[in-house]
Amino acid sequence: MSKAINIIKHSGEIEAFNINKLIRSLRHSKVNENTVIQIAREIESHLQEGMTTKQIYEMAYNMLKNKSRSSSARYKLKKAIMQLGPTGYPFEKYIGKILEHEGFKTDIGVVMQGHCITHEVDVTALKDNNHFLIECKFHSDQGRFCNVKTPLYIHSRFKDLEKQWLKHQDHSLKFHKGWVYTNTRFSVDAIKYGVCSGLGLVSWNYPTSNNLKSRIDASGLHPLTCLTSLTKREKQGLLNKGIVLCKELCDAPHLLETMGIKELQLKSIIKEANELCNN
Repeated sequence: MSKAINIIKHSGEIEAFNINKLIRSLRHSKVNENTVIQIAREIESHLQEGMTTKQIYEMAYNMLKNKSRSSSARYKLKKAIMQLGPTGYPFEKYIGKILEHEGFKTDIGVVMQGHCITHEVDVTALKDNNHFLIECKFHSDQGRFCNVKTPLYIHSRFKDLEKQWLKHQDHSLKFHKGWVYTNTRFSVDAIKYGVCSGLGLVSWNYPTSNNLKSRIDASGLHPLTCLTSLTKREKQGLLNKGIVLCKELCDAPHLLETMGIKELQLKSIIKEANELCNN
């Protein structure tokens, strides 16, 4: 392109279009490199001044969908996580599944007695002598984020629980830590407070390694909301039953039969889910 085209980010910020950023995001779909370059060049040729990143994303997603459903499913991962709502409970279950894959024994929605009051903890995770308490902050809007009030509040809850645990001999030798997981991002002050206080923070792209995105890639645990062959109503129906992973559908295809899904669509869903699970 001879002249830079300015595009509008989700935050409203204006920046020059960078084809390398688009190529990197397309590679996440695991489609072959020739297709990545072909799609990126085609999108570049259709760009207009003032287009939004959302419009560019939709173009890329639709092009990928025409090539491979499983590739487009991987590409829409961030959006799929946001579709785990409207409540935060499926996101809590999803985080629990990732931690289980990493070797933790987890429980969801546990009421625990602190030194001063009782607390409901979204996810508890135990492995060896590591005992983690995790608060999950789910947002269905990419523009929302966790400001410093969130880690301040979570850290005070954690300290109240820790004070109570240390009274018990079986907890005295364990390493305790509080964590906040979010599917969007943290403010600069929230990160500063987390680092200073020792509270763990995990967002879509924080920290640089072992963030939510990289851990999903490493585990291969895609949310069922990735699946392009499921309708919005069918996805919500499965979430309401406590099912959050494509892998759960791969392991137990009969779960789909309870949704009244016709055989042709059922085969399409299982094929797409298996492609995601196998990769």
